[in-house]
Amino acid sequence: MSDILDRPLDPRVCEQRVLTDADGALVTFTGVVRDHHDGRAVASLRYEAHPAADRFLQEVLDRHRTEEVRVAAQHRVGDLAIGDAAVVVAVAAPHRGEAFEVCARVIDEIKSQVPIWKHETYTDGDTAWVGACRT
Repeated sequence: MSDILDRPLDPRVCEQRVLTDADGALVTFTGVVRDHHDGRAVASLRYEAHPAADRFLQEVLDRHRTEEVRVAAQHRVGDLAIGDAAVVVAVAAPHRGEAFEVCARVIDEIKSQVPIWKHETYTDGDTAWVGACRT
């Protein structure tokens, strides 16, 4: 299950979607807004998503879901402050190794394949789109 949301994210929502009694591992990754990027002080940022971003996010999750491994993710759009959760991925599996590996692959694919763009505002007043060009 995936969501693109314009409100604060709660990692427990993703965790509840994936965890079953058969699981021995629950791995959750929460990406938060940091106060710097490439040596520049960041004041805030805004995420914008393509209208089909939810479909792309779901396709990433579907590639990693199996009978034993469940995956859920949420990504925030709109204006975010330093410390806000920007993305959450939760993976439940029978064993921790597989859960960690799938979680790492999923977040990497979200960042590279889901059309969500970040517009940073720096403390000096300058702004920039980050990672907006994808090949």
